[in-house]
Amino acid sequence: MIAKVEPLTTARALRGPFDYLLGPSMDGVGVGSMLVVPFARRRILGVVVEVVEHSDVAPDKLVEPLSALESDVPPELVTLGLWVAHEYVSTPARGLALVLPPGTGTGSGRRTRPRRSLLAALTAAGRDVPSETGHGSRLGERQRAALHALRAGPARVSDLARTTGCDHAGARRLEERGLVTLEWADQAPRRPASSVIGARPVIDALTGAQATALHDVIEAMDAPAGTDRRQLLHGVTGSGKTEVYLRAVAATIDRSKTAIVLVPEIALTPQTAGRFVERFGDTVAILHSKLTARERFDEWSRLRSGAAKVCVGPRSAVFAPLVDIGLIVVDEEHDGSYKQEGDPRYDARHVAERRAAGVDCVLLAGSATPRPESFRRFRRLVLSERVDGRGMPPVEVVGMAGVKGVLHQRTRDALSEVARAGEKAIVLLNRRGWSNFLTCGECGRVWECPDCDVSLVLHRSAGEVSCHHCGHSEAIPGSCPECRSVSLTRHGTGTEQLGVELERLVAPLPVFRLDADTVAKEGVAATLERFEAAESGGVLVGTQMVAKGHDFADVTLGVVLDADATLRFPDFRAEERTFALVAQLAGRSGRGPRGGRVVVQALDPAARALQHAATHDSLGFLEGELERRGALAYPPDGHLIRVVCSSTDAGPEHRAAQALAKRIAPPGASVLGPVPLFRRQGRERAQLVIKGRDREAGIVAVRRAVEEAMGAMAKEGVNVAVDVDPQ
Repeated sequence: MIAKVEPLTTARALRGPFDYLLGPSMDGVGVGSMLVVPFARRRILGVVVEVVEHSDVAPDKLVEPLSALESDVPPELVTLGLWVAHEYVSTPARGLALVLPPGTGTGSGRRTRPRRSLLAALTAAGRDVPSETGHGSRLGERQRAALHALRAGPARVSDLARTTGCDHAGARRLEERGLVTLEWADQAPRRPASSVIGARPVIDALTGAQATALHDVIEAMDAPAGTDRRQLLHGVTGSGKTEVYLRAVAATIDRSKTAIVLVPEIALTPQTAGRFVERFGDTVAILHSKLTARERFDEWSRLRSGAAKVCVGPRSAVFAPLVDIGLIVVDEEHDGSYKQEGDPRYDARHVAERRAAGVDCVLLAGSATPRPESFRRFRRLVLSERVDGRGMPPVEVVGMAGVKGVLHQRTRDALSEVARAGEKAIVLLNRRGWSNFLTCGECGRVWECPDCDVSLVLHRSAGEVSCHHCGHSEAIPGSCPECRSVSLTRHGTGTEQLGVELERLVAPLPVFRLDADTVAKEGVAATLERFEAAESGGVLVGTQMVAKGHDFADVTLGVVLDADATLRFPDFRAEERTFALVAQLAGRSGRGPRGGRVVVQALDPAARALQHAATHDSLGFLEGELERRGALAYPPDGHLIRVVCSSTDAGPEHRAAQALAKRIAPPGASVLGPVPLFRRQGRERAQLVIKGRDREAGIVAVRRAVEEAMGAMAKEGVNVAVDVDPQ
């Protein structure tokens, strides 16, 4: 038999797969097996993508693999990885790397296996040894201490060494004397910690809308093969979508099937993950990048072996090694974090749709503010009311034209009322740091990043100005290096400065800040736990992190500052993002018996997205958005592919983009650009955008053009990045 092996190398020019002869020692090798193979003069790791009986290569030219790794991946995931590579114009190796066991990498055959421990247990003779010294025994104090510790039960030798000082050599001597037995055993999987933060609703019975939605999901599970099983759970915030997910997963397990539950960012949504662990216990495995390498591998192994039936995690969990999948849930499906930034730049929502179709299972996407793409194509299940019967909080949009300072008087009054009543509020400002930028009052100098064409953001507590693109930082200047003036001016307000102002306004209530700066120091869960535990009230202030699905029943006020800032971005999704951000934050308020309200500050309070968000009119917004996009052939009526060329020197990147623009000619599509982008991380950049209605034709045209031009671009030091469905 012949194994077609795709080498796990990052070289884009390498064209696989390559044929290898499967000898008698390779019995059991099949699609998904991981092999160490000779390649030229190297040893590399590869994945079997197909097994055939004959090869086009002459028999005397075929060689055998060197070894097979213990780990493998389901054949269905091999197909999915190769599809991702094609769909997002990447390499097979990068596509397959997404489905491999954690830690496998692209090296030359690192063996991925469960970690093993040496366990010690007492024999009958060992139990008879007295704890006291003497009696003519040759045992030392450490060995006696180890024997005494083992009376409580078997233990790892490494633990004995730490607690008693009896190391591996000492344990071996005890074994030689017949006092203990030693054997190797797989370590118990290391389970990641999870916590349930926020409201813990006791659900005795589903509402009528929840019961109807769950019935429709289960009906789709049991429908005949080939049924369109894509469903959108469109429910207002607080309508009980998570409970529908939980019961749908339970129904899946009852049918001896498995389930994948995708959440936007598990660090920012600990409530959702915690509720699944609380409901299903050890049958749940959690996969995300914040776990240690050992935790990730152990959780992956539990899924691969079938010990865990449910996988909860962010976008990479869509590649969980489960078989017999009956349900894939995409929670908060509107969230942009489902899009991967690095190559391959896949969208986990699109991959989930593909995987669900490949195994003929239910795809259940849920959101209070769904994307127009999902709204157009999926069957809609509606939850129009909150589970407690309370109405949505009233939203007041106030204009900031002519207002001095960052807070409108209406906002100040609302926060003061929260402070007097000892209640809780959430305040969103989607800018971190103290001030947006720093200038010299005399000569007008702006402090900019030396590697990116952007200004540096002032972070006062860190004592630095830093770049939010590349991470460059430098100390806060005391004077201007060009004119020596000490008249330096700070412009704009970020969450750091806002937090200090709120501390004065709502004293004595505590203020908790949640943004990338505080998360790096203490993590999301710790901040949310402190906010939840503040019995006398408090204010949670932060970036869009504070709108990520948190459920606190005692929050009575939500505030959004500079709500229409995103409308000023040159992005056709600007209105969608603005609507979602305001509506999601508004949904954090009024979930308890005290009710709540929302204040939204904007320069243009009459903006369409804000008006729809103020009336909680998701349906009206989506209908208008689809009409606008249809007229302009934007998704879902059209498709976009973004190609960015970059180089360290100015010039080559633009020439490369021009050459690509001439090569790319998909039928019925237009090529926009090239246009220059701002310099980032020391690289000059130029961009092309391919816009058309035929997605596959665009992908094929871009791939062909990039592969044909790769050699010339490499000679000029030009890198190219392709982003299908750019966000």
